[in-house]
This record gives sequence, structure tokens and C-alpha cells, in this order.
Amino acid sequence: MISNEHNTVPPINGLVLAGGKSRRMGQAKDLLTWHGKEQRYFAADLLAPFCNEVFISCRQDQLDNFNPDYQALTDTFLNMGPFGGILSALRAHRDTAWLVVACDLPLLDQKSLEFLVKSRDPEKAATTYESPYDGLPEPLITIWEPKSYPLLLNFLGMDNTCPRKVLINSDTHILKPHNPDALMNVNTPEEAAKAQEILKK
Repeated sequence: MISNEHNTVPPINGLVLAGGKSRRMGQAKDLLTWHGKEQRYFAADLLAPFCNEVFISCRQDQLDNFNPDYQALTDTFLNMGPFGGILSALRAHRDTAWLVVACDLPLLDQKSLEFLVKSRDPEKAATTYESPYDGLPEPLITIWEPKSYPLLLNFLGMDNTCPRKVLINSDTHILKPHNPDALMNVNTPEEAAKAQEILKK
């Protein structure tokens, strides 16, 4: 990776996507306690060593019981799921890259985040992992560079709010995960039970 001293690399902020309705899980995924505290806060703590600031992306109604030790970032692009959270963050801080993780990755570990940050290519639109489940880029553990903002807006203009499609159709740096379990999304009680088993080991 050739870096030019005049090209300053954008700093990184962290974003925990915690605004989902968790319909398949039957309970709020961001409030599940896998590691002794609500997952949204645990994920924010995981991101902190790699980021200037960390925000938790959430809906307005989630602010009622929000820990004041953490920063919330409510969506300005509404009802678009993760896409809206990512766009809202990029809009809020235009010159910052965002290390985005979903709150439903209970097996996410420091090493996976460290490798992502070390392997980051700021010349690309994003740096991400290849999903071990389907071989496609995993948008919910990705560094989105500032230059991805117009790309996302472009997709929004075409009525497409799938962050994965943006990664597939953009200049994206894709990494193979060392620990595929770290990328396991937990959306259902069955998946939660499986994650619990892995955590016990």
C-alpha cells in the first residue's frame, strides 16, 4: 500500500449498529448480555481502542434507558435498517472513516478488529471481511471510508438500501477472517444457543 505523506488518512470513529427491531430474536438484541453487560455497550468497548470516538447507532425511542457514559447517534436516514445507520454516521462526520459493527456479533473479538484496522486500505471505499457463510463481503463489520458516502447515496437514489450490494459493486478491500466464528450473526434464539455453546468453550 503506497501512502503519500500529503494524503492524510481519515481518522476512524466507531459505530455500533443497535437500532434494529430484533423481530426474529423475539427480544432486543442490543440489550442481550453475553459478556456481563448489554451487548451494545460491550461492542462499543471493543471498538474503543481502535477509534477516536465510538457511537451507538439507535432509534430515538431507545434513548430513554441509555447509559450516559456512551454516545448515541440517532438515525437521520429513517427506516432503512443498517444502511440508514451507516449513512447517518457518514453524514454526521464527513471527513471520518467509520468502523461499523452490528450488535448481533457476540463472538466478535479484539483480534478480528485489530486485523481489520491494520489491513485497512484508505484508498478503497471500504475494508471488510469475506463472510465465511456465503463468501460475500460482510457489511456489518466494515471500515467505511468517507468516499463511500456518495456511493451509498447513489444506491439510495436507485432505491437500493442494501449495504452489502454497495460493497459488492464498489472498490472494496476484502479480507479473509482468521477466526470465522467472530463473524457469526445471531438473529434467532437457535443461533443464540449455538453462540452460547461456542462462548462456553
